[in-house]
Amino acid sequence: MIQKLSEMSLEELWRLFPVFLTEHRDCWRDWYAEEAFLLKPLLPRTTKIYHVGSTAVKSIRAKPIVDILAEVSEKYDLYDIKAVLVSSGYICMAQSAERLSFNKGYTENGFAERVFHLHLRYDGDNDELYFRDYLNEFPDAAYRYETLKMKLWKRFENDRDGYTWAKTDLVKRYTSEAKARYGNRY
Repeated sequence: MIQKLSEMSLEELWRLFPVFLTEHRDCWRDWYAEEAFLLKPLLPRTTKIYHVGSTAVKSIRAKPIVDILAEVSEKYDLYDIKAVLVSSGYICMAQSAERLSFNKGYTENGFAERVFHLHLRYDGDNDELYFRDYLNEFPDAAYRYETLKMKLWKRFENDRDGYTWAKTDLVKRYTSEAKARYGNRY
């Protein structure tokens, strides 16, 4: 009998869903657009939806997981939105008072063909947009980020938190440079 995801330990989940990188795929843009279309009726009308993460950077390898950022007005309760998203097939993986993270495409047999991470935030909590734009504008920075990811891949193949943490300094540096360059773009 296959064990339910909710019954698995973190280590079991990391083995089932390892970190792996692939060449950039143009289909990720289409997957984002299709998923954003499905999300729109589930979210408040004024929600801003963006394609973020490495799959939104044209020139680099990425985990084949499409990251989506949804920014909502502070007049909405994120936990009310959570209920709608969970009833529509998203799994809430992390939550705090001002941030919720969801997954879609994780199954007891491993990754589905299309996998999504949805980051639900309040307006203005959008550093990922600056980072994405900076990497798309500066290929050398994108290359350095990709090189770091490739170096970390096998070391953290079964430790997503470690993989993410090990990239933090470079991500913060480029995000800071992007904010200084772009100003209050978003």
